[in-house]
Amino acid sequence: MAKSRVAILRTQPATVLEDYHRLMNLAGYQEVVDRSADTGLKVNISWHFFYPGASTVPWQLDGVIRAMLEDGYSKDLIHACHNRTVVIDAHLGERENKQLDVVSAHGIRNVHLYEGEEWIDVREAVGDLTKKFLCLNEVYPKGFSIPKRFIGENIIHLPTVKTHVFTTTTGAMKNAFGGLLNERRHWTHPVIHETLVDLLMIQKKIHRGIFAVMDGTFAGDGPGPRCMIPHAKNVILASADQVAIDAVAAKLMGMDPLRDCKFIRLAHDLALGCGDVRDIEIVGDQEAANENWHFDGPFKKMTFASKNQHRIYWGPLKKPVEWSLKTWLAPWAYVASVAYHDMFWYPRFAKELMAPVLESPWGRLFANWGKVPVNERGFPEVGEPNPELITLGAKHFAEGMRLIGMAVAESPELRARKRRKDVRQAGSL
Repeated sequence: MAKSRVAILRTQPATVLEDYHRLMNLAGYQEVVDRSADTGLKVNISWHFFYPGASTVPWQLDGVIRAMLEDGYSKDLIHACHNRTVVIDAHLGERENKQLDVVSAHGIRNVHLYEGEEWIDVREAVGDLTKKFLCLNEVYPKGFSIPKRFIGENIIHLPTVKTHVFTTTTGAMKNAFGGLLNERRHWTHPVIHETLVDLLMIQKKIHRGIFAVMDGTFAGDGPGPRCMIPHAKNVILASADQVAIDAVAAKLMGMDPLRDCKFIRLAHDLALGCGDVRDIEIVGDQEAANENWHFDGPFKKMTFASKNQHRIYWGPLKKPVEWSLKTWLAPWAYVASVAYHDMFWYPRFAKELMAPVLESPWGRLFANWGKVPVNERGFPEVGEPNPELITLGAKHFAEGMRLIGMAVAESPELRARKRRKDVRQAGSL
């Protein structure tokens, strides 16, 4: 049996597009991404505001699209793919993180899975595979839906290297979370590791090909995926094995994947991929793969919000509070999350923590995206730092208030009540 393969390269703005092309071919993407099928580029938006390390960066998305077009993939069979959550505005996120600029520049389709897309029951999509689920049958005894368009499509995940307060690290496997579960995803938080394994089983059943391209030009340490300390690390990774690429990223951050990341260990034990870095074939830059960044991880300096999330899902608040998150009362948690992260933490801490990496070549490239020259290799000039990149004050406050309203209006609980009301009204006509 062939070893799982993970490609890793060091990169810089001047060569980043060429490096992404080389990286993907080192990892053998053309062997798994069927050029005759539609391919969804699953964009990661962990925060609608720009925050280094949190979300897919524009050169990552741009590099993947350019590589595919250069290798003969049809532009008509490539689309960006976004999911929605009640605390993240995907439309704001794709603008603030400059992903929409890349999509528009290449003229590819831009799919928002929660807007006009058909969703079907998972049992119809995967049949008896549901009998192998570790937890989703118990979390959703009535079943759940997945996007119909995913069946038979290739998927290329575009995560970043970062830590996570629920899963220790987050990468390729976690990137499927928003796209495959239609509503009430927070119900899975107490069993989040098992959930990611079940979702990987589903992906292997429904997708024509699965691939991941992970950006570590920015990397995030701390209580991610939002309130992190960002670092410029200058590496990129790719693999057809979702477990293996997450394991290598975890090792880079200074962790033991099988010991510290339960979802990696569970997937490895079920032979869904390789989580043992000793058995993974590293191609590209071996020296980069051997680095240890000695990240503190997500639990050493947790935020007020993350501490209380842990108390609710795994601690003393589970019994008195968690039940409310499965009722019409759940929007209180969405409002609390947006208010804390967008209205308190970001204005107070983001500018100071972001400042060092915004001075880096990657920070300057982001600030000047679309304004600096580009060639087939990358970006020979990155421009000057932009101190106005972070917008605070009255404009940010107004945006925060809108996002709080969105968290309530878009909550699955409120939407379900509205659907029931519409059905009753229709029945009375």
